[in-house]
Amino acid sequence: MPTPLDTVFAALADPTRRRILSMLLEDDMAVTDVAEPFEMSLAAISKHLAILANAGLIAQEKRGRVKWCKLEPDALKAASVWMQGFGQFEPVHLDAFERFLAAEFPDSSRND
Repeated sequence: MPTPLDTVFAALADPTRRRILSMLLEDDMAVTDVAEPFEMSLAAISKHLAILANAGLIAQEKRGRVKWCKLEPDALKAASVWMQGFGQFEPVHLDAFERFLAAEFPDSSRND
């Protein structure tokens, strides 16, 4: 059974869904407005929205006859915390590492 983090990352794996989330950063949007820039059916967009809602990344509500979508930013918290764990490592600078090795082991750089 997938964990909530697995569900979030699975939802984020699709570029269409990431683009939808970017659009919702600006403001709440009606489903028809979300669908407008995409060259796919409203049913296809609705499936993407259902996946995002299932992951807790968006919420949907009916306002009159219109279904609206809004971003749920707290849903990304767990994913962000998980990813920040990888930020503790400094990036490896290969040139600097080579200079360090050459300085520490000057004889090993020769291929005799």
